[in-house]
Amino acid sequence: MQTLILTLHIIVCVLLVILVLLQAGKEGMGVIFGGGSSSVFGSGGAGGILAKLTALMALIFVITSLSYTYVSSSRPSSESVILKTTIEESSVPVQVLPPAAPKPTPAEPQNAGDPPKAP
Repeated sequence: MQTLILTLHIIVCVLLVILVLLQAGKEGMGVIFGGGSSSVFGSGGAGGILAKLTALMALIFVITSLSYTYVSSSRPSSESVILKTTIEESSVPVQVLPPAAPKPTPAEPQNAGDPPKAP
C-alpha cells in the first residue's frame, strides 16, 4: 500500500511541476515589486484547462501526502535496526598501564636580572 501511494505521489509531483511551468505569466517584472494592478485571477479569469489541472494535481498531492503519512505511521514498529546491533568484543587484550610518576613541581619563577639559583 505504501509503495502504491508513494508511486502515485511521485507521479503527481512531476506532473504538478510540469503544469506549473507550462502556465504563462500574466504580468511583467513589476509583479516582483508589488506593481500588479490586475484582479486576483488576472485578466483571463479563473478558467482554463491548465489552471484546473493544476488545482486537481495539487489536491491529489495533498491527499497522497496525508495518506502516506497516515499509513506509514500506523504500522507498528516492532522491529528496529538499532536494537539488532551487537557490540563486538575486542580480540586484543587491553593492557593496563602503571600510574605515571609524579611530575616535579616547578621551581620559583626567576626574574630576568636575577642570577640562576643553585639546586
